[in-house]
Amino acid sequence: MIRRILSIVPLLWALGFALFVIALPQPAAEGRTDAIVVLTGAPGRIERGLALLQAGKAQRMLISGVNRDVRPHELALAQKVPAKLFDCCVDLGTEAVDTRSNALETARWIGARRYRTVRLVTTDWHMRRARFELERTLGSDVVVESDAVKSRAGFSMLFKEYHKYLLSRIGPLVGF
Repeated sequence: MIRRILSIVPLLWALGFALFVIALPQPAAEGRTDAIVVLTGAPGRIERGLALLQAGKAQRMLISGVNRDVRPHELALAQKVPAKLFDCCVDLGTEAVDTRSNALETARWIGARRYRTVRLVTTDWHMRRARFELERTLGSDVVVESDAVKSRAGFSMLFKEYHKYLLSRIGPLVGF
């Protein structure tokens, strides 16, 4: 009996991985939220967030996980957007170093501003774990909308991220 149950585990794992790869999150509809949160780490994320902000899809944006040495005007220049956009509407979060600390940094930022809706911008392969961590940290008071940036992630990246996602889901069940 135990042997049969254990033989199902690899099958469930493989099916889960296939579903993870086939059903990567997509960009969001063009609705409006109170805020946009961009997690640094892969190409296209900051560009997507800034384009949404410039299109009036939110009133303010947090870029979480920015290197402490980066200054807003430098990032504005690098992204080819007006510095005044950063002055009025973009905050740089410098405390986060991983997805879990992105969620903590974001939750503090959202709480301080009392936002009720937030658009989360990150890469498609990273979205499930990032959203899970953020929603777990925020609770049910804030609605999180996923806005995935399409990528061309290879097998290795998807394989690693699938396992990180599984661990993030199992961790709370065992008190982590």
